[in-house]
Amino acid sequence: MKTRILFVDDEPNVLEGLKRMLRGKRDEWDLAFAGTGPEALEILEREPFDVVVSDMRMPGMDGAQLLTEVQRRHPLIVRIVLSGQSDQAMILQSVRPAHQYLTKPCDAETLKNTIERSNQLRDLLTDNTLRQIVSQMETLPSLPSLYAEIMREVESEYSSMQKIGQIISRDIGMTAKVLQLVNSAFFGHCRHVSSPVQASELLGLETIKSLVIHVHIFSQFKHATLPSSFMNRLWDHSLATGIYAQTIAKLEKLGRTVIDDAFMAGVLHDAGKLILAANFPKRYRQALLEALKNKTSLEESEQQIFGVGHAEVGAYLLALWGLPQPIVGAVAFHHRPRQNQCEKISFCTMVHAANYLEKLARGQEEEKAAARVDQDYLAGLGLLEKLPVWLEVCQQAIQEGESDAT
Repeated sequence: MKTRILFVDDEPNVLEGLKRMLRGKRDEWDLAFAGTGPEALEILEREPFDVVVSDMRMPGMDGAQLLTEVQRRHPLIVRIVLSGQSDQAMILQSVRPAHQYLTKPCDAETLKNTIERSNQLRDLLTDNTLRQIVSQMETLPSLPSLYAEIMREVESEYSSMQKIGQIISRDIGMTAKVLQLVNSAFFGHCRHVSSPVQASELLGLETIKSLVIHVHIFSQFKHATLPSSFMNRLWDHSLATGIYAQTIAKLEKLGRTVIDDAFMAGVLHDAGKLILAANFPKRYRQALLEALKNKTSLEESEQQIFGVGHAEVGAYLLALWGLPQPIVGAVAFHHRPRQNQCEKISFCTMVHAANYLEKLARGQEEEKAAARVDQDYLAGLGLLEKLPVWLEVCQQAIQEGESDAT
């Protein structure tokens, strides 16, 4: 089926330009156009669409208001901002309801790639209820202690960008949201950024303060249904897996950008657990108990209860948010790396190995039960024999608290 896209802009010349620019996609896309927010909502009530691409500055109902309504009424639709460099207040208004952000003028290739990336993982989640919840998520909840820490830092008259970036890099939700924003063309940074410290510095202190204090892009995890020990372990494991993946990339001499991205992929690999735990705390507690009782992996228990595992759930959200495809792929396939179809070491390889080695190093019985590695896959890449060396160096990196990204 064709992807159905609705473009919304109050300037007729812009809509005509989009029609001409995208004429070559007619075999793959069905396009519709609206000149106002209310007109767009009327069209959406009559016909189903996959994507809405909206300008920000429009009379009456602006783009932020429109996308907020689309989010409420049609949560499965991908929401993209395509706007000129508007003022700071207008930018911040769109941060919560939009999945991705593009700036005018936008070339055809960038627009095509953004829309296609947003839709490429939609088949991972076949359950519409789950897809709806993930599509509506504006942020991922943070560990309460880290949430309190960043609130103190941004409200302090002596705020430090370095300190803010370090706090963000230790948290799954904060890392995902900041990378979503800084890597979008909307914020004007044309280079790829994978370090939370660098991302915070590029966004700037005043923008970070506004996002945290006024826009509330971060929230804290509050469900008492789940044991605090599990939630603390989730954050500890995610950060440690990031350091392990980063260390493996260093050992393999894969270059600075790959090393930074390996850390991010490791930190974010279990984001799906956070999504499921935040939205279905009782069912997720049941999944935890079943895995412990049956001495099986949590992923197997998730499959039984939700019909999908945390890897697919996390990858779906990160793809919607426009995070780099290699990171999304590593999250999606960190339990089944051969499905990523890479013939050489990749982010997926490093996160798969890091996830296994970190659990193995933890030494607890429930961790050992969950610590599984695809030996045939690693052997095929000539990497299986490197696991003991990787483990030793990674453990040393953890003991030294080493992470270039923080």
